[in-house]
Amino acid sequence: MRSLLAHRRQFLVYLAGGVLSAVVDVGVLQMMLSAGTVAGAAVSAGFAAGLLVNYLFHLRVTFGGSAESGNFVRYLCVVGLNYVLTLGCVALGVKLGAGVLVGKLVALPLVALNGFVLGKLWIFRS
Repeated sequence: MRSLLAHRRQFLVYLAGGVLSAVVDVGVLQMMLSAGTVAGAAVSAGFAAGLLVNYLFHLRVTFGGSAESGNFVRYLCVVGLNYVLTLGCVALGVKLGAGVLVGKLVALPLVALNGFVLGKLWIFRS
């Protein structure tokens, strides 16, 4: 029971890191757009900032690991996998007539769970 509670707490911390990363992503995007940056560059900068915050948050806070050379590479592999998973859910949503948004909403919990499990067992090995 205690282990289950610890995993639940760690998963909630993981989700909080995701929210923080999203806030950073959108914040940088908006800041750059209001400064007159072209949309593509602003979106890319926001994404990169959110990605870095997400990685560092999970490294230090969620999983309490130390920076190792392979951590970031494994993290990027999981990001890529989650991107493909999202594209698959969206494509399925479209094929079934439910639409893009439904596919994206279905993907969100799958991506969160996949990222947490692979973060714990493979990326940061905590």
